[in-house]
Amino acid sequence: MSVMNLVSYEDALASYDPVMGLEVHVELGTKTKMFCGCSTELGAEPNSQTCPTCLGLPGSLPVVNAVGVESAVKIGLALNCEIAEWCRFARKNYFYPDMPKNFQTSQYDEPIAFNGYLDVQLEDGSTFRVEIERAHMEEDTGKSSHVGGATGRIHGATHSLLDYNRAGIPLIEIVTKPIEGAGERAPEVAKAYVAELREVIRSLDVSEARMDKGQMRCDVNLSLRPNGTETFGTRSETKNVNSLRSVERAARFEIRRHATVLTDGGTIVQETRHFHEEDGSTTSGRIKDNAEDYRYFPEPDLVPVAPARAWVEELRAALPELPRVRRARLQAEWDLSDKDMQSVLNAGAVGPIQETIAAGAPADQARKWWMGELARRANETGTELSEQPITPAQVARVAALVAEGKLNDKLARQVIEAVLAGEGEPDAIVEKRGLAVVSDDSALGAAVDQAIAENEGIAAKIRDGKVQAVGALVGAVMKATRGQADAARVKDLILERLGAA
Repeated sequence: MSVMNLVSYEDALASYDPVMGLEVHVELGTKTKMFCGCSTELGAEPNSQTCPTCLGLPGSLPVVNAVGVESAVKIGLALNCEIAEWCRFARKNYFYPDMPKNFQTSQYDEPIAFNGYLDVQLEDGSTFRVEIERAHMEEDTGKSSHVGGATGRIHGATHSLLDYNRAGIPLIEIVTKPIEGAGERAPEVAKAYVAELREVIRSLDVSEARMDKGQMRCDVNLSLRPNGTETFGTRSETKNVNSLRSVERAARFEIRRHATVLTDGGTIVQETRHFHEEDGSTTSGRIKDNAEDYRYFPEPDLVPVAPARAWVEELRAALPELPRVRRARLQAEWDLSDKDMQSVLNAGAVGPIQETIAAGAPADQARKWWMGELARRANETGTELSEQPITPAQVARVAALVAEGKLNDKLARQVIEAVLAGEGEPDAIVEKRGLAVVSDDSALGAAVDQAIAENEGIAAKIRDGKVQAVGALVGAVMKATRGQADAARVKDLILERLGAA
């Protein structure tokens, strides 16, 4: 079903009320896997970071990663969850080629954290509370690469390659309760929730939560019910959505698709769906029964986990400043109005601006560049601001070059464009391209004299005391020097030459 054939979003919401459930998998940043000592470092040769335990070979026994448990407790506390006094792992049985044991070690009815919430701020400054059902520990699967087809998916492929390096990497799965009452803002709520959750995870330093690297993935569950009714509709589950923008687009598409099917008298099939970045659509994956039987049973090779209450309270007391508190503090430090701070939040610029200030830039300059040139580029390319190929340290250096008088704003924009294009560090670009501001009087003198000679009428006005006319001559010099003249020094020289200083 193409985007073009769907009912409009407005028409869908006129008849139906969306209900969502979001399942987010976070890959923890531990050095070793969840149940063995294999390295979790990215980029190694396929199948080089495996052992009998993560390959599920007979006779191998798992051991729980203590840092993984600690990370799970921290996440649960930051999400206002209750922490279980006693919980255990379970075997979730299903066959996948990238699950070498033929079961996943996970948690079933006894998660380590449950019954929490996360307040998220929407684009108009309002707050929406998303309730958390559970956060539980599990392990990741291996990675399948389907070769020979046009789409990279199994359909049409000639063969598949398996890499088990990722099998066994610690995951925390965070599952929301049904999200009701969002109405037409449901896609926005979904995006804002995942964005806030990512910030919480990063603040805890338990994962980089890079969605583009698969370190954080979201499954978007969505159903529709006729307006004014309470019974949930049949849900679809769009799997492994890997960017904030895509989470919003997937929810929006599924609302329109469900409404189209229901309006035409059809029935929604409970199934998984694949999201397609190119047009924001989804396509069918596999049918999921309500009574899908994973044959859960307690993991016999692992003892239960019983976090001591004193230890949990120690972790609670040591939690870092959480994102909502940090934003309020930064707004005061940066002296921003609610409206300006909301613009910074909507652009995803809080982190980049803060890191640029830490690298030495004044707050107003850090905000200026991230909210101006770089935000424009992010919008044009449909990417996140934090994913731009420029570092806060590089932005801070550009700001410093402007402050030192070596660049003006126009030249600074050229330097930033060159950094984004991969041409190197700001100083090297300035030297290579010859972009430095010209402030030497001897170098500027000829351009000033030429501007005066070519604009005698304006020069006469300045001599007669109409100093405000000097802007036209400054503009002529800037044009002649390709924007590299020091505008303030040019103005002084013109006024000196015309006896109006």
